[in-house]
Amino acid sequence: MKEVYIVLSQTGTALSRALKLITGAKYNHASISLDVMLDELYSFGRLYPMNPVIGGFVRESKSSGTFKRFSNTEIIVLKRFVDDSVFYKMQDYLHKMYKKRRDFRYNYKGLFLAAVGIHSHKYHHFYCSEFVRYILIRFGMNEAGRLDRIVKPVDFLRMRGWDIVYKGRMQSYAASSALCRNGVCL
Repeated sequence: MKEVYIVLSQTGTALSRALKLITGAKYNHASISLDVMLDELYSFGRLYPMNPVIGGFVRESKSSGTFKRFSNTEIIVLKRFVDDSVFYKMQDYLHKMYKKRRDFRYNYKGLFLAAVGIHSHKYHHFYCSEFVRYILIRFGMNEAGRLDRIVKPVDFLRMRGWDIVYKGRMQSYAASSALCRNGVCL
């Protein structure tokens, strides 16, 4: 068995603070990771840490890019075990997707329409939580299919089968945090 992680974050940028005011949600970004160190997180977000407007498919890290620039980023990390075969297929898919990242676009229209309750999706266009939901469904995690098509990062907290393994500042996260289950550390 291997682990898959969902990382929900709030960077504290002007855009994330605005989203927090609009949605009332503590976390406004979602990423997926296949490593306990969170060295490779995949999502749709800022292509350039200094520019909140230009987005696309990104490989994030707690030690570089946007998360390094915004060192007070608050996160919550969810973990679920999957069969080895599912893990390796997901890993292969994400790596291939990253190699072809220029073929993917940020779903600006979908994000803005989602704010007023309208679903809009175009092939190869995603916003962060829409992408995480897509990956989970694609690899048989049916609990994600029970979420609305208009999905917010905090909606992942409602999924069954996922354990909260960390809550706090991203820069304080350590792999040992993943030994926690529902807030209780082993």
